[in-house]
Amino acid sequence: MSEVKLDDLVSLTKRRGFIFPGSSVYGGLSGTWDYGPLGVKLKDNFINLWKYFFVDSREDIYMVDAAIIMNKKVWQASGHVDTFNDPLVECKKCHSRFRADKIDLSHCLVCGEKNSFTEPKNFNLMFSTSIGPIGDGVGEVTIDRAELEKILANNKDSKISLKTDNENLVYLRPETAQGIFVNFKNVVDSFYPNIPFGIAQHGKAFRNEISPRDFIFRSREFEQLEIEYFINPEQWQEKFEMWINLIHQWFNLIGLPAGMITDKEIDGADRAHYSKRTVDFEFDFPIGKEELMGLAYRTDFDLRNIEMFSKKSMEYKPKDGSASFVPHVIEPSFGVERFILAILSSAYKQDEINGEKRVYLDLPFKLSPIKAIFGPLVRNKSEIVDLSKKIFKEIKSEITDILWDDSNNIGKRYRRADEIGTPFCITVDFQSLEDNMVTVRDRNTTIQTRVALDKLSDYLKKQF
Repeated sequence: MSEVKLDDLVSLTKRRGFIFPGSSVYGGLSGTWDYGPLGVKLKDNFINLWKYFFVDSREDIYMVDAAIIMNKKVWQASGHVDTFNDPLVECKKCHSRFRADKIDLSHCLVCGEKNSFTEPKNFNLMFSTSIGPIGDGVGEVTIDRAELEKILANNKDSKISLKTDNENLVYLRPETAQGIFVNFKNVVDSFYPNIPFGIAQHGKAFRNEISPRDFIFRSREFEQLEIEYFINPEQWQEKFEMWINLIHQWFNLIGLPAGMITDKEIDGADRAHYSKRTVDFEFDFPIGKEELMGLAYRTDFDLRNIEMFSKKSMEYKPKDGSASFVPHVIEPSFGVERFILAILSSAYKQDEINGEKRVYLDLPFKLSPIKAIFGPLVRNKSEIVDLSKKIFKEIKSEITDILWDDSNNIGKRYRRADEIGTPFCITVDFQSLEDNMVTVRDRNTTIQTRVALDKLSDYLKKQF
């Protein structure tokens, strides 16, 4: 398990502008989080590196960006309407609701009442909404769905019914995968790629979690990075092993320690109904060992369902003239928020410098929101300040993720830089006016090195 406590990460990320509770000025909204300036940069660096590694550096992966709101038939065909459920229980005393498989059912976590829960019932996790104009708004009454369910439960003879299967009903997508599957034929018809090939997507997904918890680990709005890799079924085992190796290369690239990762083979009874083989990659989070991402062999389940519901062929015709077939699929699925939490957890370090406790983020250079912080040693010497600004502007034109900090207390400047994971602090001092060199301090070692001004840009670029 990670040595860092979750509360430490929550405190640091809020204090330093990485992640804030959603709608906090109005008391917040459970399961939602806002990314601040440094959080946006960290997340963008992660996503861009993912796109480079899995898409741009390869010739067999194509990127799409599907609509968040899709025809509801997409979710009927995929099985989400009928099966995308979690077990819900409600305390009979305080009416608090929980996910049954994640709590001790002997007592309520809110009011403490013992053995007070209802029998578990399936709760569909998709957010539903309506598309287009509905009704005229005259004489209509708005009532919370949960309250309406209680009214109906206590009035069995009521003529009121909850009707959701109508022409205006749509869902916010609970995953990005189906946006890939519905575009399979579009990509094939446009590019006619050789099989095997993949289609990737990055985007928002939404799940009405019963109990969002553990910071950004489980939330109601999140981002996914998914790939559907279309293969000849005869090659599935070979390609599955290929993806396991690629995923471990990815872990290494973003600096996740191998000792904190476990490959967990999922037994048949616990696999999703569409999967013939699934491997979950678990990580030692501050909350314990939990799933970081998954790799699943989905067979031809999704394309066959599209064929059945749409009455359109999903067959692929090989270029060598051999028989057409419906491709099978291997799916690596990455959750952005869980990876951000894993990266922060493994990067969080504590040590002592001159007897003083120090906290720093040991982020890889490619992921660090700020690559370097520039500033003069003092602010009351115009020659030093002017030279500092000149150097800063020159480097900024080549490396955009740098920051200006001219606070007089150099020690506090270093501590702020360390806490946000900045690899280097660059200081212009009195000696710089004579030798055209600056002091470059390393975040991890705190070692200070003199670097010539004409070598500084190359010095920093070598870290990429």
